Amino acid sequence: MNTLHRTALLAAAGTALVLSLTACQGDGDANSTPKSGTSANAPSPSGKATDASTTTGSPNSAGSGSSSGSTGSNGSGGSTKSSGLSGSSGSSGSSSGEQASASTPVCAAGDLRITAATQDGPPYTHIVLTAKNTSRHSCRLTGFPHIQFLESHKQDVPAVAKSKPEAPVVLAAGDPAYALVKLSDGGREENNEPVTAFSVMLAGDPTVIAVTAPGSAGIAVDPAKALTGYWTPELRNGADDF
Repeated sequence: MNTLHRTALLAAAGTALVLSLTACQGDGDANSTPKSGTSANAPSPSGKATDASTTTGSPNSAGSGSSSGSTGSNGSGGSTKSSGLSGSSGSSGSSSGEQASASTPVCAAGDLRITAATQDGPPYTHIVLTAKNTSRHSCRLTGFPHIQFLESHKQDVPAVAKSKPEAPVVLAAGDPAYALVKLSDGGREENNEPVTAFSVMLAGDPTVIAVTAPGSAGIAVDPAKALTGYWTPELRNGADDF
């Protein structure tokens, strides 16, 4: 009887051991599941890496965008610079030119030497006046020469408006300016009078400058046909043809 009872106890103890082991294994599996789950969620880091690569790609693309943006900006900066340079050079040049001419003193009679020469061949219908700056400073030559050829005609020779230059005439020391002057139409029946010397005055200066007429016999002038051009740095075809 004791033997049977011991056997039954042993059997019960074995069954309890088996159940206990099974429960331990179950706990072990439950503990291992999260590990395996974590490992299953490994793509998540990979997903993060993908996001990171996208983000990395973003800076790269942003970098390339920034690079191209910077290139664009450089390009545009260059164009702005060049347009700035042109704009500024043109407007700066123009304004500085105007300021320079405005600050330059007007030429006085004592600053210039005026001479006359015939233009083209006979009949001599035109002469060219040359006003050379003989001073040691720059001066501004304005308007046109106020010419009187004859004592009997005290009015100034009329000026031709189309010959007026667009910019002020500024003469550096030693520089010349020119004015074309018409004497007559060159016809034989004109009322021409011989002139060996005549007077010239500058705009704004009452000083009378005596100019010797070119040629040994002087020039023939028809006071009714005489005209003068404005002072210009050079004679221009068209504007100074009259």
